[in-house]
Amino acid sequence: MTRDLSLDPVSLTFWGAARNVTGSRHLLHANGEQLLLDCGLFQGRRAEANQQNRELPFRAKDIAAVVLSHAHMDHAGNLPTLVKRGFRGKIHCTPATADLIGVMLRDSAHIQERDAEWLNKRRKRGQEKVEPLYALRDVERCLKLVEPQRYRTPFAVRPGVTATFRDAGHILGSAFVEMALAASVTGDRPLRLVFSGDLGRRHLPILKDPEQPDAADVLVMESTYGDRFHEDIRGAEDALGAVVERTAKRGGKVVIPAFSVGRSQEIVYELHRLMSAGEIPELPVYIDSPLTAKVSQIFARHEECFDAETWAILSKGGDPFGFERMRYVESVEESKRLNNHQGPCVIISASGMCEAGRVLHHLANTVEDERNTVLIVGFQASHTLGRRLEEKARRVRILGSEFVVNAEVVALHAYSAHADKLDLLRFYEGMREKPGQIFLVHGEERQSEALADALREKGATRVEVPDYGARFALG
Repeated sequence: MTRDLSLDPVSLTFWGAARNVTGSRHLLHANGEQLLLDCGLFQGRRAEANQQNRELPFRAKDIAAVVLSHAHMDHAGNLPTLVKRGFRGKIHCTPATADLIGVMLRDSAHIQERDAEWLNKRRKRGQEKVEPLYALRDVERCLKLVEPQRYRTPFAVRPGVTATFRDAGHILGSAFVEMALAASVTGDRPLRLVFSGDLGRRHLPILKDPEQPDAADVLVMESTYGDRFHEDIRGAEDALGAVVERTAKRGGKVVIPAFSVGRSQEIVYELHRLMSAGEIPELPVYIDSPLTAKVSQIFARHEECFDAETWAILSKGGDPFGFERMRYVESVEESKRLNNHQGPCVIISASGMCEAGRVLHHLANTVEDERNTVLIVGFQASHTLGRRLEEKARRVRILGSEFVVNAEVVALHAYSAHADKLDLLRFYEGMREKPGQIFLVHGEERQSEALADALREKGATRVEVPDYGARFALG
């Protein structure tokens, strides 16, 4: 007799972002099928990250569908590997996320192919060749599986599983997911699961504030800043202006490592506003990332994600992204010429954690000069160059060479697009029907455990900080 797989327990297995902030990947077993919530890249120690990104802990062809919260690489960056290994289901995400992963995954494949080629040229005869994690052909096959879904519109993920995307306010197109699982232990109704993805903050520029879920039986929530409170965003605008002004007076450069999606656009928005208001001097501002330029064009196409302030600027014919004032650097040659730029300027360049990309060359050419400033505006994971700079390391290695850090290093965490402890507690407390199970992910252990304690103080009884590979029955 054939066993009815729909009677198997509904469960979650945490294959990423478990007691750390990278590689978001959660395996949901429901109705006899396996569904994946996010499929991100691990970042950090190179050898360890490479192994985890290449060796999937499940069979890709057994995954029936992917529900993707947003386009950041630690949530979406390993989708092509999943396809390369045999996945053929649908990838559900918002329309803006679909557009973003198109440019971001192609960029990722290009970087990997180029890096593999560079390394292979330097390998000794007989050594095994380095293969990129995935190639452009894998990305193109992946993108054919993407199925965009609008906010606040329920859709079928698989038979017996429906989902609804709601605005998470984190980056363009980001969503938290409300899921209803028909095969559940609740008996008379579907099991309600909410997956937060990455939650944003209120009152950030450009995007709408995060929405609020009404009810859940199970909550899977990020905890990146689960142990701290952010500064007021209005104070960050003043601090940004002060950094630019004092660096300009020294005759130096402000180098801002920034993620191509979200943070770069926010910083451009604020610099444009500060210059237009005469609050900082009119300096050359270079956005040295072809990916950022493409992403900014995608921002301009998705007005459905904008807040009222940005809509007001657009309705008056304004330019919130400063396309006319900012200088977008395309070619490698033009990027290199910035090293010889005389006089004050601002350079915004990827990657945000200083682990790859053109920002490395700018840092190598600026960190030893005390006139310059390195401005950190985003979360820096452990074991990254960005974290070492943020922690005021006296010496750092960049592109294989050691440098003494004489430049001023400033961290403005108020610009973080992640919810802080107050926002995360509000997300839980705002539910009319509280979840009986809570799983805290996407946070380093200290942050996750601190938020778990705070939730217990608010009355939550079943709060887990899962280990990598841990599986839990739901309901």
